[in-house]
Amino acid sequence: MNQMAEKFIELRHVNKHYGGVHALKDLDFDLNVGEVHCLVGKNGCGKSTMIKVISGVIKPDEGSEIILCGKKMKSVSPQISMECGVRVIYQDLSLFPNLTVAENIAFNQHTDKAYKGVNWKRINETAKETLDMMHISLDLGADVSSLSIADRQLVAIARALATNAKLLIMDEPTSSLTRKEVDVLFTIVRKLKAQGITVIFVSHKTDEILEIADRITVVRDGVKIATYDNDEATNIDGNKLAELISGHSIEYKQDFVEPGEETVLEVKNLSSGRQYKDVSFTLKKGEVLGIIGLLGAGRTELALSLFGMNKPDSGEIWIKGQKVDLHSNRDAIKNHIAYLPEDRLLQGLVVDQNVEDNMSITVIDRIKSALGLIDLKKRRGMTEGWIDRLDIKSAKPGVNASTMSGGNQQKIVVAKWLATDPEILILDQPTNGIDVAAKDAIYKVIRDLAKSGISVIIISDEIPEIYYNCPRAILMHKGRVKGEVDCSAMTEEEFSEVIVNAQ
Repeated sequence: MNQMAEKFIELRHVNKHYGGVHALKDLDFDLNVGEVHCLVGKNGCGKSTMIKVISGVIKPDEGSEIILCGKKMKSVSPQISMECGVRVIYQDLSLFPNLTVAENIAFNQHTDKAYKGVNWKRINETAKETLDMMHISLDLGADVSSLSIADRQLVAIARALATNAKLLIMDEPTSSLTRKEVDVLFTIVRKLKAQGITVIFVSHKTDEILEIADRITVVRDGVKIATYDNDEATNIDGNKLAELISGHSIEYKQDFVEPGEETVLEVKNLSSGRQYKDVSFTLKKGEVLGIIGLLGAGRTELALSLFGMNKPDSGEIWIKGQKVDLHSNRDAIKNHIAYLPEDRLLQGLVVDQNVEDNMSITVIDRIKSALGLIDLKKRRGMTEGWIDRLDIKSAKPGVNASTMSGGNQQKIVVAKWLATDPEILILDQPTNGIDVAAKDAIYKVIRDLAKSGISVIIISDEIPEIYYNCPRAILMHKGRVKGEVDCSAMTEEEFSEVIVNAQ
């Protein structure tokens, strides 16, 4: 890396306290103009705080120094940050669900005084030009609320690109994208880099980090561990990066739990319109079954049918030898089925409530006293137990869920459903947006659940996640089952090849 490269921004001796929590500790950080710089670390390590300092959302402590637009300052305001070309795509996307795709992408034209009135032609042209640059096609007139998570992510990226961005900060931009869409995004990032635009790329996916980064900065507990050039001389790989992030060695290996003989779930020729068709499979007691396929494969729609929230057109669902009709999620819960949704913000979390309320909402009946009131001591003990078990950083029972990082919010949703002690647990993208150490903790919890006799279905598009946790996997593509794989009988490379060939 050229040591004389022009700097876009420099942070020097930056500290930030939130009460008794020291979120950033004497942190130095810099960005070169026109580089792709990956920022990595565990959930709660300080990455989000760094981004908020750069974007002017929060002020660092006294004694901190920031150099931006060639000027030294103690802190930046959102206005200064915007004027210098800083744009942030936060993990929650911050889109306007009741506005159209075009309106969201060209939203700055609604607030820019240079534009008088509403010029629909200009708005649609801006949106179309941006999407064309990204090589994707979306219905410009569709409400964002009607889009999939993947398409909403693309709209958020397009909105940022539609402005005069000089620094684009992407917080987990690929968390809901297919590999094809990731390739499109990386092509766009490389084009931005060629145009001199600087990119901060925040991700927990080490393979993507190593693919796209020019430099990598590792942050742990508010401290910058190191910044590495991503080249052959540094010789940094996924295992080393995972160790730097977590502070200890993490080695993924197949450690399967032997399932029982009893069949707890049988799906027979289940179909739902164009979503999925003729899906059949069985699930044994204590089995961890994988369902893998790209977004659009019908996997989530199938999961929602099993949780009573997407009534199938035909086919049958049998639980422990009894045919069941699941008309609602209440029916599913009565049949001891729990579902962790893919979209934690819209479906899994009450963001305006605290950690304790979110974790206990599914088990209110179990924590009542003899008088029918909530046993506060029992609720507090349960909450603290899950905070400790899932290593939810900086979390306390009374902390509002909206203040937590995206990964920690996901772990709260995981705890909420694990607290129900289900017999069948469906996990849709369970580690989406979660760091390597937290993933390892959740995988251990899944194995413990299987050992206790709970049957688990893991839905994912991450090959290692399925390969290392599921002895058996069902492959889905465009709504149909393409085959079934014995993961224990092949290498990860062989499994990956099977998945790719099935698409």
